[in-house]
Amino acid sequence: MLELIASSTFGLESIVKDELWKLGFEIINVENGQISFRADFYGLAKANLWLRCAERVFLKMGEFPARDFDELYDNTRNLPWEEWLPVNANFPVTGKSVKSVLHSVPACQSIIKKAIVDRLKDKYRKDWFEEDGPLYPVYFALYKDRITLSINTSGEGLHKRGYRELSAEAPLQETLAAAILYLSRWQPDRILIDPFCGSGTIPVEAALMGRNIAPGIQRRFVAEEWPQLGKKIWQEARAEAKALEIDDPGFRLLMGSDIDPQVIKIARHHAKKAGVDDCIHFQTASFEDFQSSRKYVCIITNPPYGERLSDRKEVEKLYRLMGRKLLPQDTWSFYILTSHPDFERLFGKRASKRRKLYNGGIECQFYQYYGPLPPANKE
Repeated sequence: MLELIASSTFGLESIVKDELWKLGFEIINVENGQISFRADFYGLAKANLWLRCAERVFLKMGEFPARDFDELYDNTRNLPWEEWLPVNANFPVTGKSVKSVLHSVPACQSIIKKAIVDRLKDKYRKDWFEEDGPLYPVYFALYKDRITLSINTSGEGLHKRGYRELSAEAPLQETLAAAILYLSRWQPDRILIDPFCGSGTIPVEAALMGRNIAPGIQRRFVAEEWPQLGKKIWQEARAEAKALEIDDPGFRLLMGSDIDPQVIKIARHHAKKAGVDDCIHFQTASFEDFQSSRKYVCIITNPPYGERLSDRKEVEKLYRLMGRKLLPQDTWSFYILTSHPDFERLFGKRASKRRKLYNGGIECQFYQYYGPLPPANKE
């Protein structure tokens, strides 16, 4: 069995842990930004294909103290790199150092690279490596003088689903959109409306979840080129994922609206690329015109934050309008992500619950306003 690490942004560790548990993995440990678990080769492929909220999946090589460069070099060299890195492996080294004596990231990169090369020289009886083969991105995380060394199996971040080809201003990452959907406990039989949908990420992620489409089904991962796993494992994992898709999950209504017609055009393009355009209704609309007579609606949205001072007054005006329009809807539930510190005051009501999350490095609060659950088989 392998020891793997699913990395996550701050605040999403428990959600990623829950995802891994539901996928059938054995959880080893949960720390800030990383969840360790056990899996075989097939599980490595499965985790990459199915994790909606994790950042990447890493293969853990080792963990040890690193209080000086000699200790870093010796312990790195002692790891069995030849079990994973073929003679022509391309293995760039990247990482981070936090609250550690070895604070220089470039210096750590250089020492780790040298230690791996020296190990491979002994094992392969070679003095030079072309590095023109499969990519094995080596990653180190140094925290309080203790380092974890791993190999990135995903490549690009797992938020790169493959459907978002075009960008709108301040897009919400797909992994965070999936996370706030999990936190809202939305289900396909609940009406979902995002009145500030931008390029459509929240409705598209909801449709993917509702239809049980693996988020990584359209993309490639660096570990697909690793000879240790082979192509067959990935083919089988993808075939299993396709077989688990649900054609008709019985969506009540998935709707996204935005004031910008060009952005709505992008949202429709993304929904089509994701294969869920038939599940979502997008429309160009100002929030001032927003209204609905439906009951038991879930509003899940990431409205403008007003990060620029020039936008702050407009955003505060918008938040007051949101309160006037939404709060009278006594059967609705609202889930709103924003970095504005005075959102609750402007909106006009304290949230049932709030949770700190990070959107692209911006500290936000996820405000959760719980409405009543709908009666069975009713709107």
